[in-house]
Amino acid sequence: MLLIIDIQRDYFPGGAHPLWEPEAAAANAARLLAAFRERGEPVIHLQHVWDEPDAPFMRPGTPGVEIHELVAPAAGERVLQKTEPNGFLGTGLEDELRRLEPEQVVVAGMMSSMCVDATVRAAADKGFAVVVAHDACAAPALSHGSRQVSGADVHAAFMAALGQGYAELRSAAELV
Repeated sequence: MLLIIDIQRDYFPGGAHPLWEPEAAAANAARLLAAFRERGEPVIHLQHVWDEPDAPFMRPGTPGVEIHELVAPAAGERVLQKTEPNGFLGTGLEDELRRLEPEQVVVAGMMSSMCVDATVRAAADKGFAVVVAHDACAAPALSHGSRQVSGADVHAAFMAALGQGYAELRSAAELV
C-alpha cells in the first residue's frame, strides 16, 4: 500500500514554505501513485492542516493547504487530515493500516525532516514494514546556530537515518 504524506501546494515555489526540489519529488510520487492505482493497491493520503490563527503555512481555506494536483486523491482513496507531524496521532491511520494488513507500507511525501520522519519512525515502531521512496520526498533548508544546512543535505541526512533500521530506502523507479 502507498502512503502519501503532505504533498501540498505550500511546499512548492510560490507557496508559503517551499522545499528543495519539490517538483521532482512530486513527479516521482505521481509515478508511484499511478503504478499503485494500476495494480489496484490501496492508497492513503495524509493532509496537514494547521488550524491556528498565526500558522505560517497549511492554513485552512488557503490554496497552500490543498494536496498538489500531481498526486490529487482519486475517488475512493482515503484522505486523512492531521495536525501533528506524526501521521498516526489523531488520524485513524493505524486502524486503516491494521484493516488493510499491508505486506509493506511504501511512503512518499514532504517534509523528509519532519512529517515523513515522524510517521515512518512511528510506523516501524508499530510493527509495519516500511519502504521509503527516497526520491519521492523533499526537505527544506534548515539552520542550526550559525550553520546553514541545504535542503539537499537535510534530505540526505534524514534518509540516511531512516535507512538505519526504520525503513528500506528505494527509488520510485525501483518500486514501480
